[in-house]
Amino acid sequence: MNHAVAFGLPAAWVAVGILLGVYALVMLERFNRAVLALLGAGLMILLGVITQQEAIHGIDFNTIGLLVGMMVIVSITQKTGVFEYVAIVAAKAVRGHPVGVMFMLSTVTAVFSAFLDNVTTVLLIVPVTLLIADALQVRPYPYLFAEILASNIGGTATLIGDPPNIMIGSQAHLSFYDFLVNLTPIVIPIFLFTAALIWLMFRRDFVAEEERRRLVMEFNEREAIRDPVLLKKSLTVLAGVIAGFTVAHAVHLEPATIALFGAAVLLLWRDFAKDLEAQDHAFHETFGEVEWTTIFFFVGLFVVVAGVEHVGVIDWLAEKTLALTGGDFAKTAAAILWVSAIASAVIDNIPFVATMIPLIHDMAPAFGGEEAIRPLWWALALGACLGGNGSLIGASANIIVAGFAQRAGHPITFLTFTKHAFGLMLLSIAIAHAYLVWRYLG
Repeated sequence: MNHAVAFGLPAAWVAVGILLGVYALVMLERFNRAVLALLGAGLMILLGVITQQEAIHGIDFNTIGLLVGMMVIVSITQKTGVFEYVAIVAAKAVRGHPVGVMFMLSTVTAVFSAFLDNVTTVLLIVPVTLLIADALQVRPYPYLFAEILASNIGGTATLIGDPPNIMIGSQAHLSFYDFLVNLTPIVIPIFLFTAALIWLMFRRDFVAEEERRRLVMEFNEREAIRDPVLLKKSLTVLAGVIAGFTVAHAVHLEPATIALFGAAVLLLWRDFAKDLEAQDHAFHETFGEVEWTTIFFFVGLFVVVAGVEHVGVIDWLAEKTLALTGGDFAKTAAAILWVSAIASAVIDNIPFVATMIPLIHDMAPAFGGEEAIRPLWWALALGACLGGNGSLIGASANIIVAGFAQRAGHPITFLTFTKHAFGLMLLSIAIAHAYLVWRYLG
């Protein structure tokens, strides 16, 4: 469908030019990425690549709704102090031993990242980590490094753990249960293997005097809980939402419906006794903490990718990819896994995954339909999520932790992080590759 658009240019050229332009400007990190994506979306319509109706149709409102719903629930829950409570309990469970603290805080980070989102998780865990490292008088970098990797590994395990998984699940019609059964079994050994290697890499840093460990044992986790009543409400709703995700497919509900309903229930339950003015104030405060930059980045990006797909470029790329792999399913899965991992280490994995999803969809007829290409979705999810560990700019959580470290006087440089992380990322992808071959491609 390569028609001519404004200025008589071929539509395919214009669409690809807009996509690459948005990619390039996002990578420069000089402009707000949501603004760039929305500008790209507007150009797709104004230059005649797609119509307004096609643009609206291209937006995946299930992804948008799921993100907004979970962001609201997490925003309310974090005010209770439960995340700090769990971190302190975890550190005390290993009696303040530095290696145990690293492993426990990494485990907490990975688990929270699987059921919330990794950016929120590190925002809450890192300040406690810095506090514990200061009490132990140890270098915080190995702990922060471990938590960055744990957040991206943990986020790989479930539908809601990382934005790429939310996009894949929504557009490939994969349920929460599908992700749990197919990805969690390999995420756990990858996490344990990575934690063991981090211990080997930094074992000289995991030493603290007994007196410093006693200081950690004196932390009072109960003081971290700021609102016990809200905590009970938040955990009840969060448990209900996660339970809803597990049965959503069977009852023909989209995850976005469950997340937004859960958010509405929690908002009402939290503010039920307040007057209308106080309710409105609390509502605006909560929605002010939603990451609208991420939400509108998705909106614009979906339209940009819809434009590229509409002019036939994605079909052409699918054909070329199949030609390069000789139509071999195992080679195609391996190519998706490794290319996704390397690409996600150097560019934002969200736009990359947004482009890859229709590409994989277009491969379905060659491999026997949607059901037959499921391993390709797992290859994309593993590559994109784990690949974020390859560099300091590979995932949003990485940059958030680096910002905290900088303010605390322990800067994490790009080269130092990449030197330690890139090899670990490649090893995790090698393990994922072996898993894909064993379970799906053998």
